[in-house]
Amino acid sequence: MKQTGCAVRWCRRLKVGLGAVLMGGMLGLPLVQAQGLSWDDGLRGDAPDRYTVVKGDTLWDISGRFLRHPWQWPEVWQVNPQIENPHLIYPGDIVYLYDCNGRPCLGLERGQGVVRLSPKVRTSSHREAIEPIPLDAVRHFLRDHRVIETPEVLDELAYVVAGDDGRLVSGRGDRLYARGRVEGGGRVGLYRVGEQYVDSATGESLGLELESVGEARRLHQQDDIVVMEVTASRQEVRDDDIALPLEDRRLVTEFLPRAPDREIDGRILAVPGGVRFIGPLQVVALDRGRRDGLETGHVLMVEQQGDLVDDPRTGEPLRLPGEDAGLVMVFRPYQKMSYGLVMETNRTLSVGDRIHSPQRRLDTALR
Repeated sequence: MKQTGCAVRWCRRLKVGLGAVLMGGMLGLPLVQAQGLSWDDGLRGDAPDRYTVVKGDTLWDISGRFLRHPWQWPEVWQVNPQIENPHLIYPGDIVYLYDCNGRPCLGLERGQGVVRLSPKVRTSSHREAIEPIPLDAVRHFLRDHRVIETPEVLDELAYVVAGDDGRLVSGRGDRLYARGRVEGGGRVGLYRVGEQYVDSATGESLGLELESVGEARRLHQQDDIVVMEVTASRQEVRDDDIALPLEDRRLVTEFLPRAPDREIDGRILAVPGGVRFIGPLQVVALDRGRRDGLETGHVLMVEQQGDLVDDPRTGEPLRLPGEDAGLVMVFRPYQKMSYGLVMETNRTLSVGDRIHSPQRRLDTALR
């Protein structure tokens, strides 16, 4: 019988994740994957011997059932190029633990006996694309937000000066006029200035967020006036909104969830949209970026600051040690800052909470 599970949304998430696992190894990422995990480190104490995959599972979910740290999946996932389409996992398949040369490995049991999994790198159609984590919120966010890394250039960008027939606000189908040059093709993004991100410790500007209000088609340019037609609007377009060529906002989904290659120490800058308290699957802005070593797929611990108490004998204020409270995965790094998706929390996160590489705490936790 032909299996059609790849049309299921959770299956799509898993397939890219597994393909990316192999791709990460081929790229020579400096991880401990080659050594693998022992039976005593990395595995959850309550890890099942067998788990039957159900609709709605993701790579992150399944990994978390077996491993203390879901991004360690590549260390127990085996390769066997002899199996046809081994990187596809369907509802009803059974993922199980077995011993391979004294270390734990994960295998897959299907309707016809037992096979070893063999993720491969290949090009998939959009219909078959598999996501390692739930990415709907991320795609929506990328459509509506972008960052200017040097806010000083804001004064040099084209801006809306008028709508057709003197309109103060414009919508789909209306004609707009902007002052300045809009280079590139005919598609133009229309943006409103959002939050300016600043390093709280140094005062350095990390980037200026622009919030999308719509899109337009560039008709022609006359001197320093650009004539455009609004093709889509998420909000009413107003005078002084920014006009920029649309950037490539496709989300790179074939990434390997993993710890950073170097020590990262930073903070949660903000929650786009002004939310104060942060939970799972919310997007957060981080004050570290590519220059600090962050890449798409890097996983960071979030540490909440310890309470401030008074010493009962001396009366002096004491700061208690911080507690790890969640995990964030980077999905869009810029030069000085990044956007991440909150994957797990064991308490409510807040702006200002510390982010750091998991290796340091991981070494202690596994001993």
